[in-house]
Amino acid sequence: MKAIAYKKAQPITHPEALTDVTLPDPVASGRDLLVEVKAISVNPVDIKVRSGVNPPDGEMKVIGWDAAGIVRAVGSDVSLFKPGDKVFYAGSITRAGSNSELHLVDERIVGHMPGSLEFGKAAALPLTSITAWELLFERLGVTKGSGTNDAILIIGASGGVGSILVQLARKLTGLTVIGTASREETRQWVRNLGAHHVIDHSKPLSDELKAIGIDNVKYIASLNQTEHHYAEIVKAVAPQGKIAIVDDPSTLDVVPLKRKSASVHWEFMFARSMHETDDMQKQHELLDEVARLIDAGTIKTTAAENFGTINATNLRRAHALIESNRSIGKIVLEGF
Repeated sequence: MKAIAYKKAQPITHPEALTDVTLPDPVASGRDLLVEVKAISVNPVDIKVRSGVNPPDGEMKVIGWDAAGIVRAVGSDVSLFKPGDKVFYAGSITRAGSNSELHLVDERIVGHMPGSLEFGKAAALPLTSITAWELLFERLGVTKGSGTNDAILIIGASGGVGSILVQLARKLTGLTVIGTASREETRQWVRNLGAHHVIDHSKPLSDELKAIGIDNVKYIASLNQTEHHYAEIVKAVAPQGKIAIVDDPSTLDVVPLKRKSASVHWEFMFARSMHETDDMQKQHELLDEVARLIDAGTIKTTAAENFGTINATNLRRAHALIESNRSIGKIVLEGF
């Protein structure tokens, strides 16, 4: 099978940062699906692994944690899918990634693809949808439905996770949704997704909130640059509020939150698959629910740019754009 892989972690400007290779076809067993990958999308985790994780000497590492495709074969213990099913998923960080023609993935973290979407637009959804859903409803404990005067501040709202989180919070909860973005094009993107307010995270967040008549917020989702914004996050969170974080600050001092009895929650969507938790299948159920919301028109895909065929050259371009911190929504690639 065709795949994109690397032998050594390199800067994206290096010609061997990602290369086109041919690898043996995998074989499904147990609860695995063998998926013919039709489209992929690119996430910050791809950049973190590619730039910092070396495979064992002499081996090739395939990355990629978003895919849409068709089930070609199933393991002996599979019960949720059959050959021919169209699926979308984010996979497991402990296994070979989806930047390949054929890919093995555990059925418990796979969803049936939205019937209303093409493969590319579907591939933009899984990782960010799982992350946003778990962050909002499981980590922060927000309840669905209307009837609340509370607000959520989403820092980095124009990125992949933020683009889904804005929609889920606006469509499925009664929260006032405040997104942050620093450029006019990203501010407009967040407005179009349904945020009630958009403020500028290049300025002090507490001042920006006061400018729209809000002193503090019960819920804060910090999706990037948490370390940079942390002092303002502490100011902005309401007493007994909740903060959820997805990025990797080198330090995080929780002591300043004591006087507010505020709490911090980590969201890591790979935790269930990495540890094969008893509730691992919740991600299958979650993705099926996202597909229903897409097909009902409640939320929409966040695919923003299509970089063409799945190959090393186009993937290097996608990685470079994400590293520039100027991407909006999700970058997708389709076909080999």
